[in-house]
Amino acid sequence: MAKKMPETPLLDQLEGGPWPSFVSNLKRLAESDGKQYADRMKDLLGQLEYSYETVKGYWKGGTVGVRGYGGGVIPRFSEVADKFPESSEFHTLRIMPAPGYHYSTEALRKICDIWEEHGTGLIALHGQSGDIMFQGCSTEQVQSAFDALNEYGFDMGGAGPCLRSSQACVGHARCEYSCYDEARAMRSIINNLIDDLHRPSLPYKFKFKFSGCPNDCADAIHRSDGAVIGTWQDEILVDQEEFKKYVAEQGRKAIIDNVITRCPTHAMSLNDDDTVEIDNPSCVRCMHCINVLTKALRPGKVRGCTLLLGGKHTLQIGDLMGIVVVPFMRLETDEDYDRLQELAENIIEFFAENALEHERTGEMIERIGLANFVEGLGLEVDPNMVVHPRTNPFVRTDDWDEQAAKWKGRQGAAAAE
Repeated sequence: MAKKMPETPLLDQLEGGPWPSFVSNLKRLAESDGKQYADRMKDLLGQLEYSYETVKGYWKGGTVGVRGYGGGVIPRFSEVADKFPESSEFHTLRIMPAPGYHYSTEALRKICDIWEEHGTGLIALHGQSGDIMFQGCSTEQVQSAFDALNEYGFDMGGAGPCLRSSQACVGHARCEYSCYDEARAMRSIINNLIDDLHRPSLPYKFKFKFSGCPNDCADAIHRSDGAVIGTWQDEILVDQEEFKKYVAEQGRKAIIDNVITRCPTHAMSLNDDDTVEIDNPSCVRCMHCINVLTKALRPGKVRGCTLLLGGKHTLQIGDLMGIVVVPFMRLETDEDYDRLQELAENIIEFFAENALEHERTGEMIERIGLANFVEGLGLEVDPNMVVHPRTNPFVRTDDWDEQAAKWKGRQGAAAAE
């Protein structure tokens, strides 16, 4: 006999606003007559209401996995299973997404059918790491669900102290600002390091994310340990006639107020004849002018990527943005992508050998120093490797000769070894 729907007065309040509610979706699944997961979803609603009443969460971890893999399943066991037995297990399968999130309607229908059969029908597209999150699996269903998804062509994502699933913006497929092939870069790195993803062996998690331009639609700079951001090396492409049209349509004041003065480095100036002049060496690739004047301005022709390391959300020492370690790298030929792949291998290897347990890459860099990190990767020191831009225009030069001699000495010793 099917369970009755629980009374959820607190959850019901979340359906009263103007936005779609997850509570409504949970209720829809719970009311799916004849589905094997209906009772599980009813007990889930009951447990969630109980958590709201007591202001306490009742999920705990454990160990659940599939054959041959060390991670990818997020175990969830209920501490109040005696009250809500049907939702005593509510595991999540992390499944790797397609680069750029390209799915055919056939593929989406297929994975939905698989999860209807083996899980709850509750899917998150996508989780914070970019994974497809299949939520609500029992322990006995985990293997069969993964087998069905894997047979169709999808692989397990990362969970635990490992290389995590990656994420790439749609980029090269249909974005005019894309500066490299994000999908190729993602597949190149992740496929090459797949063992580090499936079998956790790192001190803590490491995420790569790929954005095709500095707009960073994949949120890579502040949400990933390794951010590959598309950029250009030459000058911004300017169509002066189109720029004049913007000035004529919007007025000089609007262009000055909304574009010229909003350049963070004051690299733009409006000429008397309504053309624009750009001090390209001062451009920091914020993309604001290009985003606003889409017909007049474009990224340059010499395109590639910037690599930043150490970005993350709050953990031991607070939020960190990625630090530039490779200011510019061309990504056009097979050799270019091989070089990016080799650098990714070196980064993971250095992280595995030097990070402390439960320490992210950014925290490791803070502890050992950026100079030691760059030297450990074998990279050339570059003025663009900065954590924070200068705020003082004055520079002491009285000890430059001494410091230069020390640097040359270290370089010579390294070359001799």
